Amino acid sequence: MKHLIIGAALAAALAVPATAQEVTLARFFGACEDAGTDTKTSVGEACIIQSIINAASEQIDGVTVNTLPTDWGNYYDQLKAAYAGGTAPDVHVMHRSSVAEFAGLGALADLTDDLAAAGIDTTDWAPAALDAVSFDGGIYGVPMDFHANLWHVNMDLMAKAGLVQDGKPILPTSPEEMLAQAKMVKDATGQDYLAADFAQFPIGVRLVLALMWQQGANIFSEDGTATINTDAARNAVTAITQLFDAGVANPQLNYADSQQAFLNGEAAMLVNGTWVVDFYTAEAAKEEVGLNNYQVADFPTLFDEGATWADSHMWAIPASLKANDPEKFQAALKVLAFINDHNVDWARTGHMSVRKSVVASEEYANLPHRADYTGTASIARDTPPSERYGAIQDVLNRELQAIWLTGKSVDTALGDAEAEVQDLLDR
Repeated sequence: MKHLIIGAALAAALAVPATAQEVTLARFFGACEDAGTDTKTSVGEACIIQSIINAASEQIDGVTVNTLPTDWGNYYDQLKAAYAGGTAPDVHVMHRSSVAEFAGLGALADLTDDLAAAGIDTTDWAPAALDAVSFDGGIYGVPMDFHANLWHVNMDLMAKAGLVQDGKPILPTSPEEMLAQAKMVKDATGQDYLAADFAQFPIGVRLVLALMWQQGANIFSEDGTATINTDAARNAVTAITQLFDAGVANPQLNYADSQQAFLNGEAAMLVNGTWVVDFYTAEAAKEEVGLNNYQVADFPTLFDEGATWADSHMWAIPASLKANDPEKFQAALKVLAFINDHNVDWARTGHMSVRKSVVASEEYANLPHRADYTGTASIARDTPPSERYGAIQDVLNRELQAIWLTGKSVDTALGDAEAEVQDLLDR
């Protein structure tokens, strides 16, 4: 009997592939405990990405993917601590805006010569997507999307205010017109015109950035000169604060509260990203949700040229994994290839695809509301690359919130922000 037990154990051990690998994966996007492996029916960012990850773990031979618990609010702090402690995840998501910082420190693996063998065709990526994952001549990740700020619209409130024409919302074309429309909505419905997260995450920063870009300005130049205490920045801030002053927008809403206000039917517009289109579509279909007639629109042009904040999600692998564990590095590449292959499934969130073949597909064209924001890709903008981007964004978020939450003067806040950002750029 003893020999039979030993023989069975040996046979079981031999049945496991020699290359069996557990790949740890860090992501944000929120939690989804019951995502399953069906990448076609999951709803919302958290469940869609987790269903793709679960499917990868189930379908890639010899690879198990273990999703690490991470929190959106301090994700990058956790990631930096993991790198510093030598415990970086084998695969992790990050933004294009963070590539310069991490790749500049040598933390990310250069994947330029590894992608083709892994079955990843970089020629199928949009040029902007390739640029998003490139640094100093190398490719440091696999892009997953373009995401940008949109205007999410409660069409019922807009219709009551007389701001619908030919089934589309009438959007403002100047700060003055925006204020006038906001008052029309308030008078006709008693509800706010605009909701956004002004008190927590940097949605307000992204709003100001978009309105500065629409004036041909930016917060710093390619040569590292901060340009925040400017007329363009004052114009951008004033376009927003006039709504607070008129009582048609609430500066104290955080992310969850602003989203809930919109879903409750308490705001005609919500500034949020592409990532919620799928979720809001599903919510609007529910009888108990206040939002019923939901549409999406490109960010309106209030100044001289169209522009909206945009970024790109990507997947990266630590340089240390490539250098020290070739087998696990190959397993990690398989995970990246699987996610790349399921790009159209991720696009169901509302994000814009980075793959030319996906964008040209009928499946992509038939996604809900896709036709409502086809112009977003052409007006997508961002700051110049900077290894200090995260810290710069934090400064702007703090100073802008000081304006609309504590009454700090615009000139003082912009002056303080410019001085602090210049210090960061000079380091």
